[in-house]
Amino acid sequence: MPTTPLRLLIIGAHPDDADYAAGGLAALYRSLGHEVKMVSLTNGDAGHQTLRGEALAQRRRAEAAAAGAVIGARYEVLDNHDGQLLPTLENRLQVIRLIRTYQPDLVLTHRPNDYHPDHRYTSQLVQDAAYMVTVPAVAPETPHLAADPVIAYMYDDFQKPYPFTPTVAIDVGSVLDKITEMLHCHTSQFYEWLPYNHGHAHEVPAGEDDRKRWLGERLRRRLRPRADRYRDLLAKWYGQERASRIEYIEAFEGCEYGSPLDEAACRRLFPFFNA
Repeated sequence: MPTTPLRLLIIGAHPDDADYAAGGLAALYRSLGHEVKMVSLTNGDAGHQTLRGEALAQRRRAEAAAAGAVIGARYEVLDNHDGQLLPTLENRLQVIRLIRTYQPDLVLTHRPNDYHPDHRYTSQLVQDAAYMVTVPAVAPETPHLAADPVIAYMYDDFQKPYPFTPTVAIDVGSVLDKITEMLHCHTSQFYEWLPYNHGHAHEVPAGEDDRKRWLGERLRRRLRPRADRYRDLLAKWYGQERASRIEYIEAFEGCEYGSPLDEAACRRLFPFFNA
């Protein structure tokens, strides 16, 4: 166990975003004895083809809690409506209080340009909170932080106004089963809503074990190309020999609004580079 555990805060828009984009890092943190909190800024009450409203929100809260339990992390789902998140002052104060209360070393969130308005506004809310978490007069009932945490963006494929440009890439091959298990907990999403919405519901197997194998293979197909794409970056952090053998990765891009994600910060916040 580390003498002083690191604290990772993953802020997504929906109750499966954190583990979908950073479940590997979360699992690695927990395996080393560090602290992890995953948060959804909306309750997910619109993300289904037949369910909606409070019944769906309750289901998604339960799914998120089960996903967090896989790695021993807390998964908090806030009560903002899915598809209706806006970068209001009220929501900004909510994020400021969230960051101040948890006192994270590293905050992960969406990039500011994304197909989903909830993703975009989650990113904007985290950016808007970044400096304000250090200002005593803002939300004074929650003690301010002495310094900004490091903030980084989770991976996406969008190309405009500029493509994802990672600062760091990490090997998640050892925790693929943990990522799959977390995603498997989100039954309403990965076996129902997303296959329906993307037009491949007919591909979803019926049995529990078959579903998990199907989901695990989809995860591998999603993560495998990134290792080749960022092989030079992997060599920077792991060395050429190990980097050549890495198959599955997650990658993160530093956000300039928090404390800098420079080399020293990367080696502190991603301690498995030195293992």
